[in-house]
Amino acid sequence: MTADLDLAHRLADAADAISTARFRANDLRIATKSDRTHVTDADQAVERAIRELILAERPGDAIFGEEYGTEGDSNRQWIIDPIDGTANYLRGVPLWGTLIALAVDGEIVAGVASMPALGGQRWWAEKGAGAFKRSAAGAEPERLHVSQTTRLDEASLSFQSIAQWDEAGYLDRLVALTREVWRDRAYGDVWTYTLLAEGLIDAAGEFGVKAYDIAPLSLIVEEAGGRFTSIAGEHGPWHGSALASNGILHDELLGRLK
Repeated sequence: MTADLDLAHRLADAADAISTARFRANDLRIATKSDRTHVTDADQAVERAIRELILAERPGDAIFGEEYGTEGDSNRQWIIDPIDGTANYLRGVPLWGTLIALAVDGEIVAGVASMPALGGQRWWAEKGAGAFKRSAAGAEPERLHVSQTTRLDEASLSFQSIAQWDEAGYLDRLVALTREVWRDRAYGDVWTYTLLAEGLIDAAGEFGVKAYDIAPLSLIVEEAGGRFTSIAGEHGPWHGSALASNGILHDELLGRLK
């Protein structure tokens, strides 16, 4: 584990301590942002804590976070989503997590996704070094591999949100695709891509995403053997949409959605 990945894990540890303490709290404070999405005091506290640690240990690095924007100017940028799945978090649903990635010259080179409400499960990857998971805090890591499903009619697809696909003008194509695959579900947020990296589902797609929503997940999927692009086929988490797969099905999926 490189020093950067070790730091990412320590950032996730700090985040988990704050988010779990506020999860299902009776006095959780909830506000609405200018884009009409929700933010809680836990989102803000987690991001502040992560930023403080980065500034202390990597003072020359830049930071890009959901709640407090961009700070610094460097070819090394930490990308933070303090709580991915805030809607779940504020309703007491345990499917949420903290996302932390490091980009160097615009390429994601390290990433961690931590879901403490699922018994301390965590996923991580480094560029060229594979993807891994721990099933609980302190558990031995296991290496991840995407599925080997070769046919759409045997594939399990997560589409995240019908509203997203409808607003993007892709609803007809989504419906047509659901008629071809074996199974379709909307697992949602961080959990979708971890399921894919573990080989438990075969493809996932969504619209309306920012880099902080998917940056570490893109690397985790790729290092598990899969592919991660935009719906239009552009590489990386920078393009506002996401299509992830086991790699085998990727070109066929891109063709269906073109």
